[in-house]
Amino acid sequence: MVELKIPEVGESVQEALLAQWLKKDGQLVRKDEILLVIETEKVTLEITAPADGILKILVPEGETVRIGAVVARIEVAELGIQAEEGEKPPQRPQKAPEEERKVPKPEVPGMATPQWEAPKPSPPFPAQEPVMLQAEQAPPKPIISSSVRALAERRGVNLSAVTPTGPGGRITQGDILLHLEQPVSTPPEADLARDEPVEPARSSVLSPLSPEQTVRRPMSPIRQRIAARLLDAVQNTAMLTTFNEIDMSRVQALRKQFGEQFRQKHGIRLGLMSFFIKATVSILKEIPELNAFIDGNEILYHNYYHIGVAIGAERGLVVPVIRNAEGLGFASIERAIADFAKKVEENRLDLSDLEGGTFTITNGGVFGSLLSTPILNPPQSGILGMHKIEDRPVADGEKILIRPMMYVALTYDHRMIDGRQAVTFLRRVKELVENPERIMMEI
Repeated sequence: MVELKIPEVGESVQEALLAQWLKKDGQLVRKDEILLVIETEKVTLEITAPADGILKILVPEGETVRIGAVVARIEVAELGIQAEEGEKPPQRPQKAPEEERKVPKPEVPGMATPQWEAPKPSPPFPAQEPVMLQAEQAPPKPIISSSVRALAERRGVNLSAVTPTGPGGRITQGDILLHLEQPVSTPPEADLARDEPVEPARSSVLSPLSPEQTVRRPMSPIRQRIAARLLDAVQNTAMLTTFNEIDMSRVQALRKQFGEQFRQKHGIRLGLMSFFIKATVSILKEIPELNAFIDGNEILYHNYYHIGVAIGAERGLVVPVIRNAEGLGFASIERAIADFAKKVEENRLDLSDLEGGTFTITNGGVFGSLLSTPILNPPQSGILGMHKIEDRPVADGEKILIRPMMYVALTYDHRMIDGRQAVTFLRRVKELVENPERIMMEI
């Protein structure tokens, strides 16, 4: 018997929400197969099976448990093949009758030795092979938790018509609600072929005045943590935002000219974020207050540059940290961002990936944001916001030209940083990004 415990994910995390069981009680599981998903106030993790065996669930999904708590047990079994749901564990192979009958017979002089022919056994379980082939060819079923299934039953939703967006092909409650908000499609042919009159289809979108429109769900630990930190930033800092705009022509031309060579050499695409991180680190050395924290009546300066990069995840915004960005080149930065994005997608982000940042960069432009005022990530003193690149008319002397322009925003803690420093920071970002050669030459 092997116990399945909630693992430690950091000293500051004491409990976790058991968000979803991916296997059923009494089901046969394999070692390293994902069994459940837990949520803490900072990360979402997938817990795998420590051994082969039969799963015995002790804590249902939706419960909050302490770190180290036993949530299930696995009755260890020796498995030779991957068992399907409801299939009995395979039996150990037995010796064939031929092997048992192949016993050497003593030969007696003058006596003929009879030739014994072992009867041929009939093929065992003739129907087993077609059944296994059919199971292997069947398409994988979407993973559905009990809470999602209950919501679908209450709202009369056919789960086969819902598009899953959760990790590993799971259907979430958000998928159910999104399905309900979609307009009603044309009635199926079967309904149109009936003799009885068909009533006009009712819209699946409920009236705003209908009490069924309201759905109450508890906030996830990650969302609670995000809410608490944002409220803390608004209440305990003197936030102010200043803006500028950047002509992205040179960066786009550089990426177009050398992007393919960069990808072939380094195995990673040359994105925009590496240009802004390199420019930011260079300017933070000139304005160290933006890389510092307020600690009581003192200012804590950092001689290193851990840059947080905001990534939008399914369960909320996370900010993994690229450590010692001052010593990284373009390829290393792009590779670190790609690795973090993959970790977020696969729910493998560690708590250590989110700690220790000294400055943050967020890119709302990937979602189409033209302009916004980012909120500080305490205890940091500054956050740079990138936005959508959009062709706009720009005055160049006496000429009006169309240029790919990006608005940038710097939100800073006005208790420590003056307007002059903030405006200088954005002006220097503009100078470096509009002349990317200066970033590479570090001038």
